[in-house]
Amino acid sequence: MVRTVIELGRRDLLVVAGLPGAGKTTMLRRAAGPLRVLDSDQVRRRLDAVVPAAVPYRLYRPVVHLCHRARIVLSAALRRGPLVVHEPATRSSTRRWLTAVAAGTRRPARLLWLDATADQALAGQRRRARVVRSRSFVRHVARARAVREDLCAGRVPPGFDSAQVLTRSAARHAVLALRPGAGAPTRRSGPRSPRSAARTDRTRTAAATRTGRPAARGTAG
Repeated sequence: MVRTVIELGRRDLLVVAGLPGAGKTTMLRRAAGPLRVLDSDQVRRRLDAVVPAAVPYRLYRPVVHLCHRARIVLSAALRRGPLVVHEPATRSSTRRWLTAVAAGTRRPARLLWLDATADQALAGQRRRARVVRSRSFVRHVARARAVREDLCAGRVPPGFDSAQVLTRSAARHAVLALRPGAGAPTRRSGPRSPRSAARTDRTRTAAATRTGRPAARGTAG
């Protein structure tokens, strides 16, 4: 088994994209670990719990997507670590919006495209018991074909710093992880306050008393 490790920097905004049903949710559930994942299904489940069952999803779908986008903006602006965004992103307008959010919050934008055929994606939708409307799915397929051609030719979509294509088989063994050192806390720089310096000198003196060695003396100034 070959494991694919996708390393993220401390400020990366990773867009996990591809056809609905391609396997994005399944991969992220297994591979993301403690990383922050933003998925419109998270919003939908919360609304499903309060919206009457008689109300069809199509009536509150716009609210779901509006809340999802608001979460992306707020998380990108306020959270300190990397973000993983679950989004089909077959529309160029969606990709432009995501890269604008990344640029506005000073985050590198990265694209991870899960490659799946239309038949594979439809099978995935049926397994999750949520099938995209036929007309909408046909549009997704047509747009995804153009995105895939660009990616396979080595062309990175405008606004993204990097792009990677992942097959369904590779996605089954993929792991998202922080790049080594990316999560290390930053050390405070600059001169110490007099109170902090006094505490440090007292600690050094106490340590010297216990060990019998002279304490290091600071310079006045």
